[in-house]
Amino acid sequence: MSKKIVKIEGSGKHCHFTRETLDILYGEGFELEVKTWLSQPGQFASPHKVTIVGPRRSAELTILGPCRKVDQIEISITDATALGFIAPICESGDITGSASCKIIGPKGEVELKEGVMIAKRHIHMTPEDAVEFELEDKQIVKVKISGERALVFDEVVVRVSPDYATYMHVDYDELNAAAITHANATGEIL
Repeated sequence: MSKKIVKIEGSGKHCHFTRETLDILYGEGFELEVKTWLSQPGQFASPHKVTIVGPRRSAELTILGPCRKVDQIEISITDATALGFIAPICESGDITGSASCKIIGPKGEVELKEGVMIAKRHIHMTPEDAVEFELEDKQIVKVKISGERALVFDEVVVRVSPDYATYMHVDYDELNAAAITHANATGEIL
């Protein structure tokens, strides 16, 4: 059986907002512009930013689009420590029990009761690749990274959807731990 190789991308701190929250922060009917298209189809980084206010300090975050069903602030453990948040590690979209914060935009402010979290490492995967790799949606796998700081990422959730392109996403803490410094990094699903 051939190796199951997946491309790896790093994800910096960023936020996703609902239409309602974006209207408060940037004004009713405001539309996010595309600065950079991301690897996931239809997803993009905008040039628009907000300030997240933590218990210890504040930080500016990029807004990713398009709008989502829930407000979500994704940070790393290093970010959480610096900002003063006690943020849980959870799957994207599952913000139950996550940290609260204040968000400041150019037109208004929002107090989120929850939404600040550290994204669980995950692999977005097409259904075709899931069949080829013999994996299922929500399956937990390990991914081996080779190199000078070789390591195995455990507890990686596979997320299968026809709306995805196959990429593994880790935050910059994890990218740095494996000394991944180039854009064409890959890992082997074990």
